[in-house]
Amino acid sequence: MRERKKGRKLSLKRDQRKALLKSLATALILKEKIKTTEAKAKEISPIVEKFITKAKKGDLSSKRFISRFFTPVVVKKLVNEISPRYKERQGGYTRIIKLGQRKSDGARMAIIELVK
Repeated sequence: MRERKKGRKLSLKRDQRKALLKSLATALILKEKIKTTEAKAKEISPIVEKFITKAKKGDLSSKRFISRFFTPVVVKKLVNEISPRYKERQGGYTRIIKLGQRKSDGARMAIIELVK
């Protein structure tokens, strides 16, 4: 039986897709709200939520794990500003608001933001 693969390819090769998702996650953490396509928003939502959950621990091990993927500025904001905001929350740190279609190519647009 054919097993389903997790994740979308986004018409990109593996390394390009990883770089795109990493830059989108970085932008979301720094700006806390970004506008992108619906498919990309749905892809980065679980990624960012896992990093926030990891940052909530606040120990050295989790900081080092996060710093493998992000720059020191992003790690600092994630650990010091964003994760304390969600100490009591069990999950669901991101919200996706669907917009209309983009005029040029008809792609579905969405805003992804961190829940306040």
